[in-house]
Amino acid sequence: MNLQNMRGFTAVMPAALASLLPSVALADELNTGDTAWILTSTVLVLFMTIPGLALFYGGLVRSKNVLSVLMQCFAITCVVSIMWLVFVYGLAFGDGGSMNKWIGNFDQLMLGGIARDSMSGTIPETVFSMFQLTFAIITPALIVGAFAERMKFSAMLWFSAIWLVVVYAPVTHWVWGGGWLSDMGLLDFAGGTVVHVNAGVAALVAAIVLGPRKGFGRTPMPPHNLTMTVIGAGMLWVGWFGFNAGSALAANGDAGMAMLVTHISAAAGSLAWMAMEWIRHGKPSVLGIVTGMVAGLGTITPASGYVGPAGALIIGLTAGVVCYSATAFLKHTLKIDDSLDVFPVHGMGGILGTLLAGVFVGILGGVGLAEGMTMGGQVWVQFVGVAVTFVYCGVLSWIILKLVDAVIGLRVGEDEETQGLDIVLHDETGYNL
Repeated sequence: MNLQNMRGFTAVMPAALASLLPSVALADELNTGDTAWILTSTVLVLFMTIPGLALFYGGLVRSKNVLSVLMQCFAITCVVSIMWLVFVYGLAFGDGGSMNKWIGNFDQLMLGGIARDSMSGTIPETVFSMFQLTFAIITPALIVGAFAERMKFSAMLWFSAIWLVVVYAPVTHWVWGGGWLSDMGLLDFAGGTVVHVNAGVAALVAAIVLGPRKGFGRTPMPPHNLTMTVIGAGMLWVGWFGFNAGSALAANGDAGMAMLVTHISAAAGSLAWMAMEWIRHGKPSVLGIVTGMVAGLGTITPASGYVGPAGALIIGLTAGVVCYSATAFLKHTLKIDDSLDVFPVHGMGGILGTLLAGVFVGILGGVGLAEGMTMGGQVWVQFVGVAVTFVYCGVLSWIILKLVDAVIGLRVGEDEETQGLDIVLHDETGYNL
């Protein structure tokens, strides 16, 4: 082979060899690693609701109401899933157009247009839709803790279904569906506003509208099975890795960092709550340490994609102290019976985490501010996101509750509440002893 032929051979060989290798995936091509991770994350987030949240809440109520809580979580999972299929996915993630940044559309009724090969970034749109469905499931399920032991099952179903459409779907579109809060630059990696502020505010309004449980403040109402609660808490901790790290929507460094900071904040929140309780009451409790864990997890959620380990440590410690104090203030000072502390833990955690995402981004290992954004400017955007979500969710939740109350009534009777919702509403008991 002469020199000229050798040069030609050398020039052609790289292209020939490249044709034998897998092509590099473009943005709209399937990435099997990303897909496998989001499939796994989807399972983890669903695992958070049933059985995780169901067991966590179930152990916290009295034994005569344990089945009612499990039933509510299970039923919400089923109702939200069907509604998501029919039209809610389109409302949350459909393209509302350049002139409409407030809500999606009805172009994907019955998930029409989503085929086996439809893509959302590097993953199938079927996987993206299913992943987002698990967030839509757990958000109204969290609210259950506020009205546990006193709301009618039928009222719970109607409230949850209407709330999903008029509160959850619009806020999701604003933040994650290309809406106006997204355009402002709101940092909410995995659901500080969409999930935790939304659920917490709705819970607070529900607790106020329904009023306290019979005997609240006079009769002790301790958890009936803390063993069940700890098991559920452990499931929540594990499932939360899918919740936060899965929100990277890829198997990459963002997912890895989100998982790391999620774990650190959970541990810090547990220890901070335990310390507060130890100082105030002289003994640390099992209920306190698992509640602190949930506070740490909820608070790091919006910031999990934007802070490093040091930021996560501070966020977790702050969450334990602030959420513990909020719980005491709500129940003992304001006398509001948020039965299972949804607003102090999730609402306050979501507010705190969303604001701290703006504070810590760019420092303590954060990923840095968006181009052209100042620290004060980012905090202001975070504040606007929290304030708007708080007001919108609060007003709409109040209207929905009043509407349902006027039509079918919200609350069981006093005698039925005394007897327990398991027997009254479901004709079953959790324990046959």
